[in-house]
Amino acid sequence: MTREMNLADVAFGTVDASVILHSVISTVLYFVVGIVVLLAGFLMVDVLTPGKLRRHVFFERRPNAVVITSAMDVSLALIIIAAIRASSDQLAQGLLDTLVYGLVGVVLQGIALAILEAAVPGRFRGFINAEEFHPASIAAAVVLLAVGGINAVALT
Repeated sequence: MTREMNLADVAFGTVDASVILHSVISTVLYFVVGIVVLLAGFLMVDVLTPGKLRRHVFFERRPNAVVITSAMDVSLALIIIAAIRASSDQLAQGLLDTLVYGLVGVVLQGIALAILEAAVPGRFRGFINAEEFHPASIAAAVVLLAVGGINAVALT
């Protein structure tokens, strides 16, 4: 025998608006911290490359600058995601954890760029603002992605 299900048999439970509000506030705050870290990463690449990175990427459409900037953004996103996952369950401590680990990631990415600059023949700074695509920008991007992945896993 099968029993027919009535609407009264469905338990909806209670709804706590404060839980939803807390989650929304947490989401927005983690988003802000993530954006701060991404901006710090962009500024770091801007300092380490000749000229103005924003101009190279958005106005002059320099392909090598776009490749390096994109790789840095993906790398930092991996680090930020891992930092959020590894952070404290307490909101304030979790935000601080994410900010600190994210900024450490920015510094480590900068060190990777500096090592790359020293190790690569011809110096990538020389082609970052070139009008034509240079395959070495892909190699530099892969190094940044690898370092970002290592940093992210180190946080877990």
